Amino acid sequence: MLTLRGISPASMSTPILRRRSYLPYWLELVAAVAARVLYRVGASGTEHIPPTGGALLIANHLSYVDCVVLQMASPRRIRFVGFREPGMPWLLDFFLRHSGAILIASRHPIDGMKQAIRCLKAGELVGVFPEGHISRTGQLMEIKRGFSVMARHAGVPVIPAGIDGAWGSVFSFAGNKYLWKSPRLKPTPVFVAFGAPIPSEQASIAVARKAMLDQGAIAFDQRPVLRRNLARECVQSLAKRPGHVLVIDRTTERKPFKAATLLAVAAALSRRIKVTIPEKRVGIVLPPGAGAFIANLAVICAGKVPVNLNFTLGSISSVACIRMADVRTVISAEAMRAKIPSFPWPERTLDITREIAACGKKRILPWLAAAWLLPNQWVATLLGIPHIGDREEVGLLFTSGSAGEPKGVMLTHRNILANCSQIASLPILPPVCSLMGCLPLFHSFGFTVTLWFPMLRRCRVVTVPSPLDTRKIVDAIRDEQVTVLVGAPTFIRPILKKAQPSELKSLDIVVTGAEKLPDDLYRAFLETFHIEILQGYGLTETTPVTNVNQPDPPLEPAAPAPQHGKRTGSTGRLFPGMTARVVDPDTGRELAVTETGMVLFRGANVFSGYLNDEEKTRAAFKDGWFVTGDLGRFDEDGFLFIEGRMSRFSKIGGEMVPHVTIEQKIAELFKIDQNEGPRIAVTSIPDPTKGEALVLLTRDPISNEELRARLLEAGLPNLWVPKIIQRVELIPLLGSGKLDIKGCRALALQSAGG
Repeated sequence: MLTLRGISPASMSTPILRRRSYLPYWLELVAAVAARVLYRVGASGTEHIPPTGGALLIANHLSYVDCVVLQMASPRRIRFVGFREPGMPWLLDFFLRHSGAILIASRHPIDGMKQAIRCLKAGELVGVFPEGHISRTGQLMEIKRGFSVMARHAGVPVIPAGIDGAWGSVFSFAGNKYLWKSPRLKPTPVFVAFGAPIPSEQASIAVARKAMLDQGAIAFDQRPVLRRNLARECVQSLAKRPGHVLVIDRTTERKPFKAATLLAVAAALSRRIKVTIPEKRVGIVLPPGAGAFIANLAVICAGKVPVNLNFTLGSISSVACIRMADVRTVISAEAMRAKIPSFPWPERTLDITREIAACGKKRILPWLAAAWLLPNQWVATLLGIPHIGDREEVGLLFTSGSAGEPKGVMLTHRNILANCSQIASLPILPPVCSLMGCLPLFHSFGFTVTLWFPMLRRCRVVTVPSPLDTRKIVDAIRDEQVTVLVGAPTFIRPILKKAQPSELKSLDIVVTGAEKLPDDLYRAFLETFHIEILQGYGLTETTPVTNVNQPDPPLEPAAPAPQHGKRTGSTGRLFPGMTARVVDPDTGRELAVTETGMVLFRGANVFSGYLNDEEKTRAAFKDGWFVTGDLGRFDEDGFLFIEGRMSRFSKIGGEMVPHVTIEQKIAELFKIDQNEGPRIAVTSIPDPTKGEALVLLTRDPISNEELRARLLEAGLPNLWVPKIIQRVELIPLLGSGKLDIKGCRALALQSAGG
């Protein structure tokens, strides 16, 4: 079968072909016309392509028409490299032989490589897709070394390029199928970004990957959808499929809600909010459910900013958040007020049920009729929603404050639309799926993935008020045939004890984030339910998801080479549109991405700054790159391995000591069962001699002598042995399920009399 590296119709008019046949001209004409009908191609950085002389062009490979797209974007003709393999279809074999491409046989590649090097030395612009085959995940896959060999032997620069927009077209493998997709009614916008030349002697796999990701992020940033208005996109999406059951609310009894109903109620409520609430930001304190969907949608349709407040922070932090956001009105429910009386409720706290009742049927029914009868664009226009949102604030979330005071993260229309587009481009959340929505909406994953993403796409959400109500979650998965479960390991672990394998048989995908996935949880879940937990990574500041493992794509007759979507221990590859750097945490010097250091991100889903805090905003960015605060590294195939937050490391005697690694080893050696929640945590306190001293917080009796003996016997360095052991009743956790690092440190200081 054929694995196509790229064939350009524009490269068909070689002197030999001109003498032999007019066929290449017809092939070029047909391909060019078809491409212009199907695609609208834009480009940047074309000045980086030298007007003359040899150069090697490398790009990511998303579809079978990438070669045509690159040629349309390039000011020079490109001679592409194509691979011939046994059993390839005769039509493709015919195309290869008559196209002027440089042919490399899979069994005897040397002759083809030599021809490519001769062409480069002769001054031609040669194009190659270094992944070796079309991506079947939509991400940049493993890169082969052949391009580096060509560039170094020919002594020519390497021009990196990033293609965005071709994934999802009929010529890509989106949806795990090739060609058998409905063509789009309008030309697909595709953008190509060309980068600065890389000297041949520096053209390693790591450098090439970094450069192509950089250009891919530039190309992704040109997507037209990123400039649109989130509210308008949601309204149009809901009105496009009014009969779709979007939410099944299982707060008390089962209540299904169709898209048209949610839209009509939110539209009527938005008019009321616009008139009665003058402030820019509106607080929302509601559990996952239909009420939260309606409240958030109504607020953004009214042109205001929803602030989903974290009611687990404690009254002091909550007061600070409300003050920082200048929130004077909160939308909640009587049940929530009764459940958390200690929350600092503003004087103007509105009950969502009463507010909807105040709208009345006379105001709701016209919008219901509009959702069913009018074109979806008209409904958004009737609501007065502008077309453009772009970089305006559309959501405010507060960080969990795991390592300090909560910070207000201002998210824009561009941020949320970008992250939803990135998620939709991968098979991790299929177009038609049933998603468990139990994460609180003050959690960034809950806010983007289980609130806005379903409104923009076709998936159904089954809501349960709390991620801690394990029995209710299991019942919902079983009864509603939920296919996708997302949550922190803290929330997923109790399922091991509460669920039978038959109750989770509908689950296809389980994704975890917020904290490192423990090895024992991964193994136990796989053995019990035969489901592989996929680990992802993200932060509130990145809206939040940046990368995730995904199932390995199936082999296809047209693409027989295996591809890998996941790697054990990693958090997956970067999303399309994301790029990264790794720097020394002390000096800020850029490291090779395969070295461990501070991880930095850039992309359309990265926020622009903290609320009313220029100092923290400046500290969060380094030359335009967002500083995550996490230590990590990438392997050569692009998988990100997170070693831990800087706040979860101690610098003892000049050495970085990882708390998580020590916790995992202690749990293993002492056979500590953490299925009902964490029973140990490692933190640190100041030490006058070594800088810091490790403290073990434990709910179980462990002696200093036994701990030291077992850790040293297991091969851990002496510096990694906790100096102090403190018995506690509970290990502090945040509402998001993450370890409360600040709370742990406070307990440790108390034990030391600090």
